Amino acid sequence: MKKTKIIAEAGVNHNGQLNLAKKLIYQAAKLGADYIKFQSFKADKLLKKDTKKANYQIKNKKRENENQYTMLKKLELKDKHYKILFNYCKKYKIKFLLSFFDIDSLVWVKKLRLKEIKIPSGEINNMLLLNEVGKLKKKVILSSGISSLLEIRNAVKMLIKSGTKKKNITVLHCNTEYPTPLNDVNLRAMVEIKKKLNISVGYSDHTPGIEASISAVSLGAEIIEKHFTINPNFIGPDHSSSLSLAQLGNLIKLIRNTELILGKKNKKPSKSEKKNKIFVRKSIVAKKNIDKGEKFSRENLTVLRPGTGISADKFFLMIGKKAKKRYLPGDII
Repeated sequence: MKKTKIIAEAGVNHNGQLNLAKKLIYQAAKLGADYIKFQSFKADKLLKKDTKKANYQIKNKKRENENQYTMLKKLELKDKHYKILFNYCKKYKIKFLLSFFDIDSLVWVKKLRLKEIKIPSGEINNMLLLNEVGKLKKKVILSSGISSLLEIRNAVKMLIKSGTKKKNITVLHCNTEYPTPLNDVNLRAMVEIKKKLNISVGYSDHTPGIEASISAVSLGAEIIEKHFTINPNFIGPDHSSSLSLAQLGNLIKLIRNTELILGKKNKKPSKSEKKNKIFVRKSIVAKKNIDKGEKFSRENLTVLRPGTGISADKFFLMIGKKAKKRYLPGDII
């Protein structure tokens, strides 16, 4: 089975602090994630200064009067941080990934020679951004929260029209409620996206636990993205709905176990079970005394373990044949 790519979503859980961002990188690498993802944006390019917080962002009572602009302004990565964090990822052998919210921030694709670009759910209908991303001809991971199949199709069309190859696009099924209620996850939509658009799919998980991610892998998700934090009690918009380090480690372990469990499509005896074959299969045996030359019949043959003789699936082929020697009850034919 193709290995599932696991994105440890740091997002803005660095709180604008370089050292905290480094800790997130170190822990994600240590736990076995394939990528760590940060968010690249400038608040001035992202939203109006009087934009209110979304309900899920209103979690910290100490900052309940803070609007979304003020909050995000404090969570920007400084320009000097990008190269430092990129190199830190190289040091710990984990891939560095960025979500882009505005065109100006795409400069980091070239500066850091990034091979993959993440487009967040909120930008799925931002044709200006999609057009510029498509021109870069990189691999694209497109989140699809709060969107319809038609909107996803239109976003994919724009990326392809602008220069991105379809084979290099992965659509992540997503729900942007933090945390997402289980009855709103709707993982079958991920399967439908793959079927209708003939495209690679994955899942960006905002549920409180890890069951949805494991289920998504079972349904064919090629990428799993999940928020994590050093401490769920830290102040910030996403910490309380992010996995702890222990939870992230458990998620990664269970995804790798799920890959082993899913195995391959071909059905055949496994290496571990072959040794049990003779003990659980049956052989054709004499049901009662059978004289030499007597014809085998349903009256004088039966099947019993072990499977060291003529296999039970040959039972009806033996009917009518003559015994070449005398058999006692229980003798293997």
